[in-house]
Amino acid sequence: MSNDVELEIMRYLESEFEDSGIDRCADIFALGYVNSLFALELVTFVERRFDITIGTDDLDLDNFRSVEAMARLVGTIRAAAGR
Repeated sequence: MSNDVELEIMRYLESEFEDSGIDRCADIFALGYVNSLFALELVTFVERRFDITIGTDDLDLDNFRSVEAMARLVGTIRAAAGR
């Protein structure tokens, strides 16, 4: 499942940042791809696409720093919800 989640997130990032060459472990904040507005868009995308609610405790940069981290967050939230 995590690979499917990673793939969806990668597709989204690639649609936003053409020719970015982002890999699953790349720190998208350090690479300069994310500003505060895009961070909100990214949270909204993840919530809508994966039908989850990201609580305030999970709104931590480390959870959104890479594709791998976002996929892990989705998995954690789904597991907590019994999905």
